[in-house]
Amino acid sequence: MGIEAYDVFVIGTGTAGKSVAKACAEAGKKVAIADNREFGGTCPNRGCDPKKVLLGISEIMDSARKMQGKGIIKMPEFSWEDLQAYKKKFVDAIPAATEKDLQKLGITMYHQSPMFLDENTLSVEGKTVKAKKVVIATGHKPLKLNIPGIDLALLSEDFLNLPKLPKSMIFIGAGYIGMEFAHMAASLGVKVTMIDMASRPLTNFEKAIVDPLIEAFEALDVDFIFNAGASKIEKLQKYFRVSAKQGDKIIEAKAEMIFNTAGRVPSIDELDLEKGKVSFTKKGISVNKYLQNPTNKNVYACGDVSDSEGLPLTPLSSFEPKTVIAQLLKDKNNKEISYLPQPSVVFTSPQLASVGLLEEEAKAQGYEIVVEEKKNLNWFNAKRINEKHYGYKTIVDKKTNRILGAHIISPQAGEMINLFAMAMYSKLTTDDLKNMLFTYPTWGNDLRGWFDNSIE
Repeated sequence: MGIEAYDVFVIGTGTAGKSVAKACAEAGKKVAIADNREFGGTCPNRGCDPKKVLLGISEIMDSARKMQGKGIIKMPEFSWEDLQAYKKKFVDAIPAATEKDLQKLGITMYHQSPMFLDENTLSVEGKTVKAKKVVIATGHKPLKLNIPGIDLALLSEDFLNLPKLPKSMIFIGAGYIGMEFAHMAASLGVKVTMIDMASRPLTNFEKAIVDPLIEAFEALDVDFIFNAGASKIEKLQKYFRVSAKQGDKIIEAKAEMIFNTAGRVPSIDELDLEKGKVSFTKKGISVNKYLQNPTNKNVYACGDVSDSEGLPLTPLSSFEPKTVIAQLLKDKNNKEISYLPQPSVVFTSPQLASVGLLEEEAKAQGYEIVVEEKKNLNWFNAKRINEKHYGYKTIVDKKTNRILGAHIISPQAGEMINLFAMAMYSKLTTDDLKNMLFTYPTWGNDLRGWFDNSIE
């Protein structure tokens, strides 16, 4: 049997990989795609989408808790089992639907992670295949901590599939994933402990908006152990025990479940990149401004796995493939990738959201800035739902009055930050925002008040 040859071989079936494979197949290229997990990628199968479905109940419980004595007489009851069944309606059909879409376009599918044999040759499912171009879109996977007993710890996807909630949990790592799942669990009555090596959670967000979130967590009886590196996990008769080194001390915590939420890393270790002469870093596949690998120019990378300026967020996994597709299809209008403002959100309650530069980054880049920072705003939108933790920090270029960075804590921070992303993309000034008309009373309207002291 001869060696199968393809114009384009895509590794990864998430948003980025699917986009490239479909576009190339529709353009008449002979395309193959491979994945060692269920087709469809992380976001719809075991990430953002199922998480957001489960989050709905915790948001309801959190809102009801804040309104007790103000109209809510009794806390709602919930069924985690019913919620899980509801979530499955969103998730279960994804892999088969993804394969069906790819099959319609004549794309060959492989259910294994390929390995490079040389610059244009791969081994997959025991077969050797050739590819003129290879696109790596394998995303991220959980970081495995190098400590005794780490295999006793569960991962984020295990949380999403829990048949029932335990009475206690420990999360090792207080980043996006750890904070989101910890809040979800705590709001539903689970006793939560968080352990992190840093001095605070969410170190990539401004301290001004993270500090109030810590207060909101502590109101749910969440315990934080900071400046502590987990060193061992043990199975006891009923509980698991985590030992963590905090300075010269050893701190111990026990719970029914332990979750490793210490971060995510590029999913590249199964690819044998060295054999393909594909350069990479700790952040992922090395790429130039066309998302092309500099040492193997027949290889491209997009989405979370690329070591690019893009943040590891789903919207970037839709944005970056456009540049790769233009390269593969030799689009004459193709330009090097230029990144838009990249908003991000932490789906806790209240939410944190950010776009643009941190204050330290703006100063390091030489901007003369105006910084506005407020917390515990008792404005109508927060007051009507008894939300104590509402605030923001904005960084504005003093010379142009353009927004360099916006950082928000509020129940609707994820929607509010989109307005700032739009304003930054359109190069609007703070005067432009002040002069706009928004509907009232909405969270979006509050943005005007941040730059116009006459509005609250």
